[in-house]
Amino acid sequence: MGGFDYSQLHLINIRVGGSCSFPPPRSSPWEGAEGGGPAHSGPVVQRATDQNKGSNLLLVTAMKRSTFLILSIAGLFGAILHTAAWSVNNFLMTGPKAYLTYSSSVAAGAHSGMEECKFQFGWERWNCPESALQLSTHNRLRSATRETSFVHAISSAGVMYTLTRNCSMGDFESCGCDDSRNGRVGGRGWVWGGCSDNVEFGERISKLFVDALETGHDTRALINLHNNEVGRLAVKATMRRTCKCHGVSGSCSIQTCWLQLAEFREIGNYLKIKYDQAHKLEMDKRRMRAGNSADSRGATAETFHHVHATELVFLEDSPDYCTRNASLGHHGTEGRECLQTGKNLSQWERKSCRRLCTECGLRVEERRTEVVASCNCKFHWCCTVRCEQCRQLVAKHFCTRRDTAAPNHVKQRNKGHKR
Repeated sequence: MGGFDYSQLHLINIRVGGSCSFPPPRSSPWEGAEGGGPAHSGPVVQRATDQNKGSNLLLVTAMKRSTFLILSIAGLFGAILHTAAWSVNNFLMTGPKAYLTYSSSVAAGAHSGMEECKFQFGWERWNCPESALQLSTHNRLRSATRETSFVHAISSAGVMYTLTRNCSMGDFESCGCDDSRNGRVGGRGWVWGGCSDNVEFGERISKLFVDALETGHDTRALINLHNNEVGRLAVKATMRRTCKCHGVSGSCSIQTCWLQLAEFREIGNYLKIKYDQAHKLEMDKRRMRAGNSADSRGATAETFHHVHATELVFLEDSPDYCTRNASLGHHGTEGRECLQTGKNLSQWERKSCRRLCTECGLRVEERRTEVVASCNCKFHWCCTVRCEQCRQLVAKHFCTRRDTAAPNHVKQRNKGHKR
């Protein structure tokens, strides 16, 4: 996987009284694309306050002509794979240590996004492996596959979601609930009120962290920025209206309503559908070879002209995920577990053995595994629950190599990804 290189994320700490400049987030993939120069100019600074340390911090991104202390978040995803927490030790620092107000929320949001990615693709040939999180840092490949589009979208959504939730909970001094519409009539029998989740804040700060990673102006960078935006729009699209009744004797003559974030699983489900419906961009390769010329930019603009804002896009066909490819970080499906039996399995899960094993030229092997689980639990007054530890044999199924592969497995493995 490539393109979404979190190891390049830079945050700057300026001592109080210092000066710096901060490029504002791109409002669309096309801002700053003309001419291939810097996308933005002019100082736009977001000031944050560390409630615990009492120190003022300035969040900025690195610019060539500025002199300031760079805090490089090295290997963001590699760090958060093992913990949802983000400590100051994750930064490579010199000089006085400082805690960046939004950093823990950004890390937690990125972690949530990748955990959701693993859930959504748990029984697919590509299962959001750790190699997908390291991206282009090591091999410099910047792929723009269907899977890359989902990684961008779910990561961007996760960061925005967590920032919004923390804002509404009062974790930041700089923001709180969105009460901008309170008191207005929203519809027949209800008015805006209560504490709406502040998605505008989450969106704004998410852009500062996530979109700033795309410093290029080529087609892949524009695709990544577009898919980042799809993720943020997914957070908004899945918000739900919650209401409280008012009236004499519970008559509910009028309601006060506010907007709340959906569960993040709902956002993951929404983006998985977008993944299934993702649109491949057909580029004019002859014109694209012109580099950053007007002809090249024109070809890119024409390609994006008919792309909907909520539609995931990709540029390259996915590789064969059945087979191992060390150079691309793909482990293949040999050795993967699949599901055949069990309670409450979806049809998609029940077909996982066929998809991961049979269609990839592998056979399904059943293995009996002894597991220890709590059982015979009883409540004791007051107030504990005591359980016994029971051992039982559980049948699990794995994809293993067969002596003679089925002759048609090559055709089968290249079938469409849709359910």
